[in-house]
Amino acid sequence: MALTTDKKELTDKMVDCQEKLAYSFKNIKLLENALTHTSFKTPYNPSNERLEFLGDAILGMVISEYLFKKFPDYSEGKLTKIKSVVVSRATLAKIGTEMNLKKYISVGKGLMVSKSFPKSLIANVFEAIIAAIYMDGGLKVAYNFTLNSLKKEIDIVCNNKHEKNYKSILQHFCQRHQGHIPRYKIIKQSGPDHDKIFEVVTLINNVEHCTGLGNNKKEAEQTAARKTLEYLDVNID
Repeated sequence: MALTTDKKELTDKMVDCQEKLAYSFKNIKLLENALTHTSFKTPYNPSNERLEFLGDAILGMVISEYLFKKFPDYSEGKLTKIKSVVVSRATLAKIGTEMNLKKYISVGKGLMVSKSFPKSLIANVFEAIIAAIYMDGGLKVAYNFTLNSLKKEIDIVCNNKHEKNYKSILQHFCQRHQGHIPRYKIIKQSGPDHDKIFEVVTLINNVEHCTGLGNNKKEAEQTAARKTLEYLDVNID
């Protein structure tokens, strides 16, 4: 019997996604589940939240073991710093974006019209995929997939070329040189709820400095902090 249009589209999407992941599922429902956002779930088609929970644990274990073996001379603190960046929402979202996961995710209508998915959504799907591969093919396969996906990012972090936490750098600078902790104030919001743009300004000792834009408050604050560091001529290397 011929597939309906919806079923054929779903099948084509799953085939394309497996090629992108370089892994062929024995149980394709696991991949479908991993790609289903909570806004699209039904009683017969659960969201990826449970897989995300499991994937987060597997990801942490894989990266921790890899760093532990690769850098025998690194302290616990240094290993933790590297791991925290590698498994961060920003890094996972970057990897998921490079894989073009947005193309395969099933979401509700509100998100479908958005120009860009939240970084957290992409990161969560990536973790769910790790868990789906683990459930389908076992730990060794999931381990290899995770490392192959994140190896480049690990090298970037170890070479100190990763995206920095500008808010943290600015806070340390202000505490040391000015005795004040910077604050951030939202000065403008625009766009629909599913695709908002935030504009914030950095306040140091109640004096406004630079502004930043972002799809969420954290992103806007990071941009404002980076621009403020540049304005204050702070070395961030």
